[in-house]
Amino acid sequence: MRAVIFADGRVTIGDRGDPVPSGGEILVQVAAAGLNGADRLQRRGHYPPPPGTDPDVPGLEMAGTVAAVGPGVRRFRLGDRVMGLLAGGGQAELALIHERVAMPVPDGVGWEAAGGFPETFTTAHDALCTQAGLAPGERLLVHGAAGGVGTAAVQVGGLLGARVSATVRREAARPAVAALGATVLAPGDDWVSAGPFDVILELVGAPNLEGDVRALATGGRIVVIGIGAGATAPVNLGDLMGRRGVIRGSTLRARPLEEKALAARGVETALLPALESGRLSVPVEEVVPLAEAARAYERFEAGGKVGKVVLAVQTAG
Repeated sequence: MRAVIFADGRVTIGDRGDPVPSGGEILVQVAAAGLNGADRLQRRGHYPPPPGTDPDVPGLEMAGTVAAVGPGVRRFRLGDRVMGLLAGGGQAELALIHERVAMPVPDGVGWEAAGGFPETFTTAHDALCTQAGLAPGERLLVHGAAGGVGTAAVQVGGLLGARVSATVRREAARPAVAALGATVLAPGDDWVSAGPFDVILELVGAPNLEGDVRALATGGRIVVIGIGAGATAPVNLGDLMGRRGVIRGSTLRARPLEEKALAARGVETALLPALESGRLSVPVEEVVPLAEAARAYERFEAGGKVGKVVLAVQTAG
């Protein structure tokens, strides 16, 4: 099979042996695969995949058709349309996924949207629901809301009944994020005084943390899932104590199968009906053929996008 391969920081296309599904696994003929921040970090050698995953083939999410099933698979059959979150290896013509983590692609949802859905929406749903316990009527602030996880979080927050605000650095991207249901604040605006917020989803990192604490409501929760702008920040513990606030950090990639399966079932129950009905959407900035993966990474690294950059891998049924 052909696959995206990282070689000394370069993005190339190469050949890998076709994977074979083992117990509980399904082999997917990949139609589309999204690019994510973890892929960029892996390319730079900063975020290696867990053991057992090819360290040179990126890809945390994909969608396609079931091409083969391993022993014990019960839920999916040959030809089923599936998508899912992976530890790596999704940017290839074939990918393995355990059936407990795979999700069906809803009717009417195209491959590009399906390929860009699993990582971003699972991350957003886990952060807001499992980690933060976001409740209807609460105030949510999403920092860095123009990216894949940010656009997902804005929509998930609205679906849960929260009042959503968002910071977006690039002026041209603000109308698109506002259209997803957020009150958009420029980073230069006084977003601290726009609070207090019950939940703050931090996708930018260290520069925001001091302000995040000051912007918390009593009993508020900060969930840090992005540190692209820095990982170390001072925190006024007195402010945090006075607000009875909580700061949590979270990642998905290295979690055990059972935890990923629980996250997938939560998304399947809470979000897939809304995706099928059109209440949720996957903003896609650009779709790039697999053969031009290097250009896809250039577009991803350049920033200035709203939503996802997705690789079109091959035609699937």
